[in-house]
Amino acid sequence: MLTLPIKKKWYDMIRAGKKLEEYRANTPYYAARFRKYEGEPVGIILRNGYRLDSPAILAEVVPKRRKGAKPEWGGNPEETCWVLQILAFVEVKR
Repeated sequence: MLTLPIKKKWYDMIRAGKKLEEYRANTPYYAARFRKYEGEPVGIILRNGYRLDSPAILAEVVPKRRKGAKPEWGGNPEETCWVLQILAFVEVKR
């Protein structure tokens, strides 16, 4: 399962249900991981930081490649990026 580290600000917004999308750059690295799931729900772990014991969320997301990410959620509206639409999540207990 893919684990993506995210900043505390975004982690807290996702937990509160205020941020409904996570963004990743349109690079070969992310294309290799998301292309086969594009448009389909897939499970990922969003972790607040890089430590193994950092708080984490198991999220069901739908990866899509598009232009127009929301700046209030950390995106650039002028760039094409991978948008991970968050459908549901549960906190992972460590």
